[in-house]
Amino acid sequence: MDLKLGFRASPTISRLFDHASDCVILQDDTLAACRGLPSDFFKLIITSPPYNIGKQYEKQVGLEDYLAWQAVIASELVRALRVDGSLCWQVGNFVHDGEVFPLDIVFHPIFKQLGLKLRNRVVWHFEHGLHASKRFSGRYETLLWFTKTDQYTFNLDSVRVPSKYPGKLHFKGDKRGQPSGNPLGKNPSDFWSSLADEWDQGVWEIPNVKANHPEKTSHPCQFPIELVERCVLALTDPRDWVLDPFAGVGSSLIAAWKNERRSVGIDRDPTYCALAHERLMDFDAGRLKIRPIGKPVHKPSGREKVAQLPMQWVQEANAHYRTENGLWNDPD
Repeated sequence: MDLKLGFRASPTISRLFDHASDCVILQDDTLAACRGLPSDFFKLIITSPPYNIGKQYEKQVGLEDYLAWQAVIASELVRALRVDGSLCWQVGNFVHDGEVFPLDIVFHPIFKQLGLKLRNRVVWHFEHGLHASKRFSGRYETLLWFTKTDQYTFNLDSVRVPSKYPGKLHFKGDKRGQPSGNPLGKNPSDFWSSLADEWDQGVWEIPNVKANHPEKTSHPCQFPIELVERCVLALTDPRDWVLDPFAGVGSSLIAAWKNERRSVGIDRDPTYCALAHERLMDFDAGRLKIRPIGKPVHKPSGREKVAQLPMQWVQEANAHYRTENGLWNDPD
């Protein structure tokens, strides 16, 4: 289905909370804005909060102060979440003096104390990122999916992935000889990859938004639209409201709009809010470059120049081998 315009012939974007809008972009402090939102309203709250690692849009503070600030915001978010709603909290690590503190671990008790129930801890794997020199380079982050109650939306069929062995049959019992899988595909599990053969492994292998990503903007830690879109499809229904309390340049808003959901995004940075508005308008006009959901991650064939060993390395390795084995005077 063509969703170029989301679900209106003419999209409506508001800078103040408005039930009649398709999308609301609030330029404000997250906590102040959340306090002005209605209770029991949002079907899905999804975000990637600041990791407190000193990015340009945040001031690094001690871990305890950071968590205390986030706990107050979390309380407001739970208040605004519908009884049948879901909250998805995507985080990485806080690093201090070379020591790693996994943020999903420290956030879990905060949401648990607020009465939420953890349904999945999803691993998001990506191939590229900063290279560490004193520990293994980080190549995954986590998404915690909580629900407010046991009555929640879960549209599994909308996010099923192709089965690796669709012809597999029951080998015993009343259904012996009948197909054992689901004709719509299998459950993608909590360790996802991007469709094609990668989805068969159950890994959320969605590229992070770096320099050559089609969605890249000036934001240093941008949410991939595809990551949000999968949660939107699985955890909401058309016309439901989605909230991103740290919306940045609006990837969550685009994912919601694309799939006929309404949304609210909050960010205190006027530049990011303007970019979010511009990206929504570009999506509406068919100009926005986005990575299609389920597009396989590029795998080099080995023939590309960039996939070849540099000749300098080959020559240095050969020289080292000859030196170590005393072969410099070998006529061969």
